[in-house]
Amino acid sequence: MKKVSAKSKLLFAVVIFVVTFNKSYAQLSPPGLGEAKNASWFAFGVRQSLDSLKQKESTTYVGVGLKSSPDENNPFSKMAILVLNEEISNRYKKNWEYSYAFSYRRANNYDSEVPYEELNPAIEQEFRLYGRYSYITEGSGLKWKNTVRQEFRKFFNPDFSNAEENFQLRTRFKTQLSLDLGNSKTHHIIGGAEVLFAISKENEPEKEWSKFDYKESRFTLYYSLSPHEIPFVFDLGYMYNLIGKGSDVTDVNYLALDVVWKDPFGA
Repeated sequence: MKKVSAKSKLLFAVVIFVVTFNKSYAQLSPPGLGEAKNASWFAFGVRQSLDSLKQKESTTYVGVGLKSSPDENNPFSKMAILVLNEEISNRYKKNWEYSYAFSYRRANNYDSEVPYEELNPAIEQEFRLYGRYSYITEGSGLKWKNTVRQEFRKFFNPDFSNAEENFQLRTRFKTQLSLDLGNSKTHHIIGGAEVLFAISKENEPEKEWSKFDYKESRFTLYYSLSPHEIPFVFDLGYMYNLIGKGSDVTDVNYLALDVVWKDPFGA
């Protein structure tokens, strides 16, 4: 596993957080793809308003993740994940928002040792339920959003037999800031920092519970373009993923691109 010094990790996190003091648009951020050197994420989504005040929204997307092996640079060399996701959100008060979602994910499994071949089984299926609760402050082109997210993740082999990990409860804390570039509200810079904690019930060995513990951190920086002439939002971004803790840490660089179609069925 690639070693990253504590000083380097702290410096990178501080730089990302300071540079991205900015307004939160809902880009379709990459999922974690496990150990790799570089990775890529592409997603297409549909965001539909569910009421005339645009406080309630449905966001549906499909995403594909690719990655390199831990010792190569190509972020497109291996299929990593297919994601189908549906989320309903409600900005029910000026500063408060909640959402709930269902997700299906089909992840590819690879050996952690050279030559990093597919494992048997090569695929792990996941069904995920999650909810978010957010506090939002905004003004003068700035928006700051702090979110707690709770997930239930259930895993299966390709034939729906029990996977090695039965299910997982994961808690995520995220702060996200964003900035409008100019008065047209067409160009935006978005940045965020997130930490993830989890506890798992294992099928092997002996249906044991793991400890509730810190798992990883994710830092994102996005440029978002939302032209007034067309109902699409384009997000181009970077994610830095730190997995593990102490001396057992690996880092992965992500290139991300997503396109969101706004209100195809009318606002």
